[in-house]
Amino acid sequence: MTDYKVGFVSNEVYKVEAFGNSFKLIDSKGTKVGTMGIGTGTRKSAYENGEALQAYIQKNGKKVYRKVGMDVYNNLVAPMATEQGGVQFEDKTDHTAIKDFIHKGSVNLKPTELVMTELKWKYLIRSAVRAKNIMMTGPAGCGKTMAAKALVKALDRPDFYFNLGATQDPRATLIGNTQFDSKNGTYFSESSFIKAIKTPNAVILLDELSRAHPDAWNILMTVLDGGQRYIRLDEAEGSPIVKVAEGVTFIATANIGNEYTSTRVIDRAILDRFVTIEMDVLNDEQEFGLLKFMFPEVNEEDLKAVAEIAHHTRTQSMSDAGKVTAMVSTRASVEMAGLIYDGFDLFEAAEISIFPFFSNDGGVDSERTYVKQLVQKYVKDNGEALFNEQDTETNSEDEIPMF
Repeated sequence: MTDYKVGFVSNEVYKVEAFGNSFKLIDSKGTKVGTMGIGTGTRKSAYENGEALQAYIQKNGKKVYRKVGMDVYNNLVAPMATEQGGVQFEDKTDHTAIKDFIHKGSVNLKPTELVMTELKWKYLIRSAVRAKNIMMTGPAGCGKTMAAKALVKALDRPDFYFNLGATQDPRATLIGNTQFDSKNGTYFSESSFIKAIKTPNAVILLDELSRAHPDAWNILMTVLDGGQRYIRLDEAEGSPIVKVAEGVTFIATANIGNEYTSTRVIDRAILDRFVTIEMDVLNDEQEFGLLKFMFPEVNEEDLKAVAEIAHHTRTQSMSDAGKVTAMVSTRASVEMAGLIYDGFDLFEAAEISIFPFFSNDGGVDSERTYVKQLVQKYVKDNGEALFNEQDTETNSEDEIPMF
């Protein structure tokens, strides 16, 4: 008579983590326990599919390990409620270390060239650590993609990039398609996106989500939903599904505003699946500091001129009575400073890098003429500020500068 029970051992479940080229087991207390005699192929397969391994007693009394869903492992560790109403699981002893990393360790990981408040940087780090879906908003060229890339580097995680604004066939890009060759006949070729979501702890950048086709949003609905986190390979009932691996974070960027004519109004159901981090538009001092850091060899007066020109277009474009409707982005001002570094003068750099963004309609009264006069003043005055103290007492920045 046997004294063992056939079936799964309820308290013996392990998750798999990659350490270099090897795959080790982590028990429910967060302790690394090696391989437990489980074959490399089984451990690697479980890791790639986002699955756990659970002990199973066979009829002959032999213990083997079978792949199970990560929810089986998660149910053994302490749950932690989040502000979003979802549930995450972790060993409570790790919480102090997580908080220390967010509020202390992560601060030194923010690159100098990324102009972002410490609060927003810590929120970005915390959201990724908690596997949140993150929406980065702000005008073009304000540093959204740079912030996402800085996060990937800071956390040292596998990363994947998908430009949804350039996607012509959402289904092929996000799921894959059926192909045929003479040797294998008809077969399904999964997309790079499917491979990405099966990678544990990956950071997946969904660039220009606001330009994506609505079909892409529909496909992403279940992927981004915290209670579902899967993608169905076909609409037919019973078709296979692919689960999002543990720890995967999605970061989307979106340009939101009337000036972005090719963008779409994002479905509210999609927006509700993200936490939002709004990138700040830099003021002239912040812009100058960034340019000085990136181009220390360039004359400071020229860099101040670039920063003030950019800042003035921003205040004008955001004003109801502004004289221009577009703004010089940080990306454009960096390009302008780079041209000066390469030997172009201030006006030549502006003519190449910023004038084309402003309309020439209206001749002498056009936005482009206004910006040309703005730049010309700095050329003539050798970088003097656009407004002196007497000017600011009687005029606002929304009025046309007197040249």
